[in-house]
Amino acid sequence: MPTRSARAVLDALEHLAGGLGTALLAVVALVWLSASAALCLVGVGFLLLPEALRIVHVVAERERARLSRRGREIIGPVPLRRELGWLVCHATVGFVLGAAALTLPVDVLHDTSLPLWWQFVPPAAAQPAQGFFTVTSWGDAFLACLTGLAALVVMFVLLPPMARWQSWPGIRLLSADHEPDLALRVAQLTATRAAALDAHAAELRRIERSLHDGTQNRLVAVTVLIGAAQRSLTRDPLASKEILDRAQDAAEQALAELRGVVRSILPPVLADRSLPDALTALAAACPVPCRLDAELPDRCAASVEATAYFVVAEALTNVARHSQASSATIFLRRKDDRLFVEITDDGVGGAGEDGGSGLLGIRRRVEAHDGDFTLTSPAGGPTVVTVSLPCGL
Repeated sequence: MPTRSARAVLDALEHLAGGLGTALLAVVALVWLSASAALCLVGVGFLLLPEALRIVHVVAERERARLSRRGREIIGPVPLRRELGWLVCHATVGFVLGAAALTLPVDVLHDTSLPLWWQFVPPAAAQPAQGFFTVTSWGDAFLACLTGLAALVVMFVLLPPMARWQSWPGIRLLSADHEPDLALRVAQLTATRAAALDAHAAELRRIERSLHDGTQNRLVAVTVLIGAAQRSLTRDPLASKEILDRAQDAAEQALAELRGVVRSILPPVLADRSLPDALTALAAACPVPCRLDAELPDRCAASVEATAYFVVAEALTNVARHSQASSATIFLRRKDDRLFVEITDDGVGGAGEDGGSGLLGIRRRVEAHDGDFTLTSPAGGPTVVTVSLPCGL
């Protein structure tokens, strides 16, 4: 529970910091728009107004993209008056919330550390962040430290709702009231259908290749060895026994490879138990030390769990082969009607979908389920693969 609360606070802080960035852009856009409107009184503003409105739309699109990364997709366009209403709200309330959120951690650090340095600064500087009193004794210093701890509690309580308050105007005003345009939805469904067919064809090719290159060759070897044993049975019974032993070994290898192909289609542990159990087995089998952080209240659709399993299996294969990582983490959560999977490693980074690493296959398989795939892998690491899947498909 403390870990979950800390993660929620850090996520909220990150969200508020991102909102502060778009709020600064909104302030600039609002000042430009106000100046252009004022200059319309002398005629010059009519030349500047179209560019000012274009900047408002660009800033609104930036906020839509930011909010879409944090939750459901925010789709425009919306009437201009709603974008202007959002601009005013975000440039004022959103800016204040973001600035306050970034101030809180600084205040906590300042006040909790005050007993360490209050004696080494001028009296005017030896004050808590809010300046309620001047520290002149150890009692005052520890009182300031308690003030910092109280601010820490306030930060844990307030940051998540502050993030929601900052996002609310954008979600309410920048999202179209009507359903997404039918043509856009048809295009999206056409693309996901094509991705589904590509993923299905790739899976069939993989299964065919595994059966042809592995199991089929083993079975041909079994047939050849049994024929050789039959021919030498009367001439040299000892040689026949040796050949039959080799045939048995080949048959056992063929059976093991066939079981491997079956497991790659739908692992028995996934069908019999749960997705976290299946991912536990993957993490244990990974050559790189891997930690699983999974919390699922109930089961998802079988196709969704199979896709999540494939994503983790392929990502861990990449970690073992290419990342030079010393550790990896699998994060699995269900939020509302979506399943979120995140695989992180501390390797060298620089991963890309065009390097033959299987990441393009992950994207196609995820998009075939109308899901979202994000890859972050700067040079030097870390590499983070994030997948979001609708649970009901």
